[in-house]
Amino acid sequence: MSHTALIPSHRKPRQSASKTALRAGVAGGVLSTIAVAGAAGPAQAEPVTQTIEMPTITAGLSTTVAASAEATQQVALDLETQANQDAAAATAAKAAKKAKAEAVRKAEAKKKAEAAAKAEAKAKAEAAERASRASRSTERTTLSASSGSSSSSGSSVSTASAPASSSASGSAASVVSFVQMQVGDAYVSGGTGPNSWDCSGLVQAAFRTVGVDLPRVSQSQSTAGTQVGLGNLQPGDILYWGGAGSAYHVGVYVGGGQFVGAQNSSTGVVQKSLDYDPPSGAVRVL
Repeated sequence: MSHTALIPSHRKPRQSASKTALRAGVAGGVLSTIAVAGAAGPAQAEPVTQTIEMPTITAGLSTTVAASAEATQQVALDLETQANQDAAAATAAKAAKKAKAEAVRKAEAKKKAEAAAKAEAKAKAEAAERASRASRSTERTTLSASSGSSSSSGSSVSTASAPASSSASGSAASVVSFVQMQVGDAYVSGGTGPNSWDCSGLVQAAFRTVGVDLPRVSQSQSTAGTQVGLGNLQPGDILYWGGAGSAYHVGVYVGGGQFVGAQNSSTGVVQKSLDYDPPSGAVRVL
């Protein structure tokens, strides 16, 4: 190792050639200016006009600026379009909400009107039914009084109260009067009155008014008395359809070739000619 290796060098660091040249140029320029000024002497120095050239925007930079402006304009258009769409959507939603509310209001009004109409129709039907029941009740009371008087005197029922059974008398007249007063009542399976009947329920109730307790069903009622021929019928005889002991329907003969029976749910209690539904046989209880 050299004996001077550890001694720090006192030399100044070398400057780069570019920096040296730059400094030399600046110094030379300053000295030249001073020399020229000295040579001119006292002559008045003319002002030095220096033109500074601005850097020219290159084609690439102009393209970038144009693209940026176009992008900014497109963003503005997109924002405006979105704002218009949002406003249209809000208007449509408001209109739809209003239309829905109006539809709900109309539906509720229609529902209330229908309910009111049904209630009115029901009230009218109930009023008509009450009037009909009151009328039938009055007529039954009158006929009951007439039947009682007829039974005690042994005279026949007048044609005004039982036009199809003028030959009936006593208990038979009461039975005929009772069934005729039920004409127009409803037919209900298992019905036993006072305003709805089935066939055997009506017959049983009619005979109960004169103290005769008949069986409840048609089959038993068809054998409850003496069998009689259809050509020898009398008012108050029980008519049956089907076989004796296996009948499926019964009614009461009221005279004049007619009968009264609770036929079905469509017709209710009716008075019809025997030709309407010819019976199979008849029994006489009274």
